[in-house]
Amino acid sequence: MSAQTYLAYDYPVLGVFWSMLVFFLWIMWFVLLFRVIVDIFRDDEMGGWGKAGWTLFVILLPFLGVLVYLIARGKDMGKRDMAQARAQQEAFDSYIRQTAQTAPARTTSADELAKLSGMRSRGEITDDEFRRAKELVLSETGAAGRSADVPTSTGR
Repeated sequence: MSAQTYLAYDYPVLGVFWSMLVFFLWIMWFVLLFRVIVDIFRDDEMGGWGKAGWTLFVILLPFLGVLVYLIARGKDMGKRDMAQARAQQEAFDSYIRQTAQTAPARTTSADELAKLSGMRSRGEITDDEFRRAKELVLSETGAAGRSADVPTSTGR
């Protein structure tokens, strides 16, 4: 039983810190690499051959390729990110405005009671029908039951 066992205190604190730093930098490197590749394909001003060249450069010589790309085109990278975020926000705002305009207006129980009262005063419904419809509106039953039981105008 001469197997050597390593315990937590055999790995110095500075070694743990160094390992965590290297791991963090490795993850950050991949994040930066993928951001550069996404930016290459997002750029509308760059032609197909330019995109192919930058992609090959970044894949074949990753450290040098990413470094050169950041130096040459890093400022425009931020501008493209901001333009995309602005476009997404505008599309979202436009969708919200369009949805809000096309949504049917919900009637309140006061609106329904006013409409029923008007129908009764014009003689379109009887007092008994008005009473039943009023109870239905005030009891807040489901929309399906309400639409089936509430009398509507006969077009007089």
